[in-house]
Amino acid sequence: MNFTPLYDHVLLKQMEPPTQTASGLLLPSSELEKPQQAEVLAVGIGKLNKDGSVSSMSVAVGDIVLFGKYHSGEKITLDGTEYLIMKESELLAKMN
Repeated sequence: MNFTPLYDHVLLKQMEPPTQTASGLLLPSSELEKPQQAEVLAVGIGKLNKDGSVSSMSVAVGDIVLFGKYHSGEKITLDGTEYLIMKESELLAKMN
């Protein structure tokens, strides 16, 4: 897939929810909720400033990030797979 988000947008692949509890109990699909954790698959060049300069991105391809439950990102489907596109400013944290 050749995909480059514009400016300060990032393309994310949301993590799959766990299907078992820590003690080994299987969770029914009605109880599964997608986590607010995702892998960064592509990043834009950075935020466009008023003076025309571009600020660099603080996330990179391969980073695992957290985002809010009620985000304004867009869900898109490419090649049959669902992804999220959102602005870098909507991301809450980068996992180490």
